[in-house]
Amino acid sequence: MKKEFAVIGLGRFGGSICRTLAEQGMEVLAIDIDEDKVNEFATIASHAVVGDTTDETVLKSLGIRNFDHVIVAIGDNIQASILTTLMLKELGVNKITVKAQNDYHEKVLRKIGADHVVHPERDMGKRIAHNIVSNNVLDYLELSDEHSIVEIVASSKMAGKTLIDLDIRAKYGINIVAFKRGNDIIVSPQANERILEGDILIVIGADSDINRFEKKIVE
Repeated sequence: MKKEFAVIGLGRFGGSICRTLAEQGMEVLAIDIDEDKVNEFATIASHAVVGDTTDETVLKSLGIRNFDHVIVAIGDNIQASILTTLMLKELGVNKITVKAQNDYHEKVLRKIGADHVVHPERDMGKRIAHNIVSNNVLDYLELSDEHSIVEIVASSKMAGKTLIDLDIRAKYGINIVAFKRGNDIIVSPQANERILEGDILIVIGADSDINRFEKKIVE
């Protein structure tokens, strides 16, 4: 089943997350108090609505508690960010990621129950989107608009198989350039190297091919 996300705040940061989640085929509800921003995302997100998320009745009317993950990416209005997070928590939202403006804001967000707090200057929207879509993706580094390096945890589907068995380069057009296994790093692994469950695979390739690989092999 597709995961369902809600992104509150469609500035550069929230917009980046919204676009990337939509590109990965996720169900995304885009919310902003600014009608122009909502119109911009009307054809990108699954649904885009104008709403004041500091109003509990608005959140309830959107069925916000039914979403798997809500990202609060409200811009400079720290009060709105805190109130929105607090109400999301009280409404029983399963997982909440919030953008913090500074360390004090982060401290308040953590006290009121935000599951994950991010600083835009440290975490790009795309990186966060990849991490929250898949439990197996540990880290994501954008090399260009279309290519990335990703750290992926080997799933039980891959355990015991060799690179020859999986034929990853031919099937998906991506390369496994290294493994992390405990404290060891295996660079340029041999084709007959067996993958163990929990190995961290360092994968390089086009974003579309990496996404295909994640959906078929990893999840």
